[in-house]
Amino acid sequence: MTQHRAPADLSPVLTAATRAREAAATLAPLPRAAKDAALLAVADALLTRTQEIVEANAEDVARARTAGTAESVVDRLTLTPERVHAIASDVRDVAALPDPVGEVVRGSTLPNGIDLRQVRVPLGVVGIIYEARPNVTVDAAALCLKSGNAVLLRGSSSAYTSNTALVGVVRDALAEAGLPADAVQLVPGESRDSVRELMRARGLVDVLIPRGGASLIRTVVEESTVPVIETGTGNCHVYVDAQADLDTAVDVLINSKAHRVSVCNAAETLLVHKDIADTFLPRALDALADAGVTVHADAAVLAQAEGTKATVVPAVEADWETEYLSYDIAAAVVDSLDDAVAHIRRWSSGHTEAIVTTSQGAARRFTQLVDSTTVTVNASTRFTDGGQFGFGAEIGISTQKLHARGPMGLPELTSTKYIVTGDGHIR
Repeated sequence: MTQHRAPADLSPVLTAATRAREAAATLAPLPRAAKDAALLAVADALLTRTQEIVEANAEDVARARTAGTAESVVDRLTLTPERVHAIASDVRDVAALPDPVGEVVRGSTLPNGIDLRQVRVPLGVVGIIYEARPNVTVDAAALCLKSGNAVLLRGSSSAYTSNTALVGVVRDALAEAGLPADAVQLVPGESRDSVRELMRARGLVDVLIPRGGASLIRTVVEESTVPVIETGTGNCHVYVDAQADLDTAVDVLINSKAHRVSVCNAAETLLVHKDIADTFLPRALDALADAGVTVHADAAVLAQAEGTKATVVPAVEADWETEYLSYDIAAAVVDSLDDAVAHIRRWSSGHTEAIVTTSQGAARRFTQLVDSTTVTVNASTRFTDGGQFGFGAEIGISTQKLHARGPMGLPELTSTKYIVTGDGHIR
């Protein structure tokens, strides 16, 4: 692999990218044992230096609260000792996963005797642009290291102190394990100029993955000259079918909406079949009220709210496309399963949709017609997650259709190459 050595006049961002490319060349051929040992060293270091990390994070949290940041965002930003320990556990889980590098995707001996194999190889240098979620810093580093990639991390300025501490811990652990520390770097600078430079580092950075709100993702997709794997916002739906078990429906709805409201796989819209609206909605509205959720309701749902504990406001058109990331949900009554699908196709961000039903036919039709990364049947939308799917920590949830779709684990951080082996063959 060509070594890209940085001229003295390169900017700090391009210098970091050049060092990352050199580190990627070292990582690519490493055996699994070397990568796993480094990941276990990272997990140990996170536990040993938890207090240092939490203290750095407290500075970011204090600044966020002083600035009047929404509590849902502050929740994403916050690191407690328990959350740091959970992050370390995720790193260990990644170390335990199979190494995708070198896996033979397909292979055969051709009629002319040539042996042909398509094998997985690292992408190279992966850039991650993300918002106030410092856990992503370690998740992304672990997944990239396991898949043989170097990573450039550009978190938001609101988490800069936390990310600096976390990356320092990871780099120290890598160096002690004999791997290049430059395999994991925080992109220099806190201004948007550093983001723009990263997005234009084509030839040094192989792929960018944005994680965050719609505005961030749109900016990266539209302005980057580096190839982008587009992650998406989560306007997720729960549809309660005419043949739903009502106890199951309430449980799935409340878990989908209120288990953790600040994440992309939380439900933002409830759709209820008209045939069960009279019996289901009063129960659902009371359960949502107990969970502290405000319902943005269409006329049919408003009519069912009388006599319940619900906090209900009339829905406006914008509610159907909103990713609230708060204790709010839009709700509507639909005439049929097909009408529910039509609503989802119009307003969904293509992330996750759920159906609650006892009808196999309804479940089959819903899963066939809904075009999102994940469709759940009688299960919470909160299961759309790399960890829940057994992938280890995820790099993001892709809502595009090329290369990767849905939760992205280790295989999605690889490309492939063909190895052609002959015995003096000529064409």
